Amino acid sequence: MPQPQIRPDKLAALQLIRSEGVGPATFARLVDRFGGVENALSAMPQMKRPLQPADLKKVEAEYNRLLKSGGVWLSKDDAQYPELMQPLDDMPPVLSALGDISLLAKPMIAMVGGRNASTNGRRLAAQIAKDLGRQGFVIVSGLARGIDTAAHEAALETGTVAVLANGVDIVYPPENKKLYDAIRERGVILSENPLASEPTASLFPRRNRIISGLCRGVIVVEAAQKSGSLITIRYALDQGREVFAVPGSPLDPRASGPNHLIKTGQAHLIESAQDVLDVLGGLRNLDLSGPQISFALDQVEAYMPETISDELPQNTAALTDDQARHTVLNYLSPTPCDIDHLTQATQLPASRLLAILMELELRGQIQRLAGNQVVRV
Repeated sequence: MPQPQIRPDKLAALQLIRSEGVGPATFARLVDRFGGVENALSAMPQMKRPLQPADLKKVEAEYNRLLKSGGVWLSKDDAQYPELMQPLDDMPPVLSALGDISLLAKPMIAMVGGRNASTNGRRLAAQIAKDLGRQGFVIVSGLARGIDTAAHEAALETGTVAVLANGVDIVYPPENKKLYDAIRERGVILSENPLASEPTASLFPRRNRIISGLCRGVIVVEAAQKSGSLITIRYALDQGREVFAVPGSPLDPRASGPNHLIKTGQAHLIESAQDVLDVLGGLRNLDLSGPQISFALDQVEAYMPETISDELPQNTAALTDDQARHTVLNYLSPTPCDIDHLTQATQLPASRLLAILMELELRGQIQRLAGNQVVRV
């Protein structure tokens, strides 16, 4: 099998951006000052405040490792580099990508929201993502639990992009391995970070600027006012993107972020995909005659609330009583939820779920309603 070809210009750009102390803004200043990437690399050690170029052998190894795994490097000089990101100063000069990069040429919309989103929030996010996908939009998100997962799952058939806060070869969170594999096969995995790099807290806000930068607009579903999702919204507003928010009950802290954005006029209130299309223009009269979202068990096996540790067993039968109660409460909100949907989302045996609901009702934490529905008090 022939070895993948190295493009010297991309290798040089990768070496420059991998150099210590060089981020996207410094990269651009160095290239502008010295008239090109190669000149910048040569001049770095002689600068008044010298910078050391990244070790070329290590950069070559990373470059080749991605190519051998079937991935590609995208630099700002490539036609495949996302068009909407080109004029933004803080965008990465080099991206690693796995999957079908032709999707990056299509119109994109981001969907973000809480990792501990309710069952209703996940269902609505999935329906909006599916409807927008049927109208030609690629759905962008961050592969996190909750809203991200629901949006990616719903958009697999029509196109989805996952932007990671780690290397493209690292799966995080680990329970989303099946979803990661599906996106790699049918969508696109993107990252600006070195291969094999693990996610750290500082990398998530940087990841979020790429999510919004790729897209014509960003939709937020269920996010607390201090959540990472609203960092994406701030980037979107700074980048001149349209912002859309799904309103929620004032009694639910997960709705405080979207409600505040709507109240302060920073976001369009939306209830469906058609509301998004009405703002963006062009596509009209959304066809809602297709199948509605139905969460199969294999689609929701990765859903885990944000407040539950990664160390909890993925087999819900192994959850302690306290863990199971916590899981159920995190999937509920002040908006009525069908118990059948709750059973599918939590993957708890029906008999155990009903026992937990009875206990929570006696404690005054939930309320049973007519029509086999339940709400969190």
